[in-house]
Amino acid sequence: MSKTTNLPSHRVYAVTKEGKQKFWRAIGAAWPHGDGEGFSVKLDYFPLTPGAQIVIRKPMAEKAEAAAEVETA
Repeated sequence: MSKTTNLPSHRVYAVTKEGKQKFWRAIGAAWPHGDGEGFSVKLDYFPLTPGAQIVIRKPMAEKAEAAAEVETA
């Protein structure tokens, strides 16, 4: 993966479940490939919890900004 100064487009989380509650832990970031066909992923941590699910989502701040734009439109 080449070094880039661009901010990641997505965050990577390890999601674990204890009873009915889910715990989301940020473990890395993802950047889209230039051709739009995939992502490069950098993990700062690797989940050791058996059954942890890896989830890639847009950052929460970006989602909040998009929701605010919809409300003001």
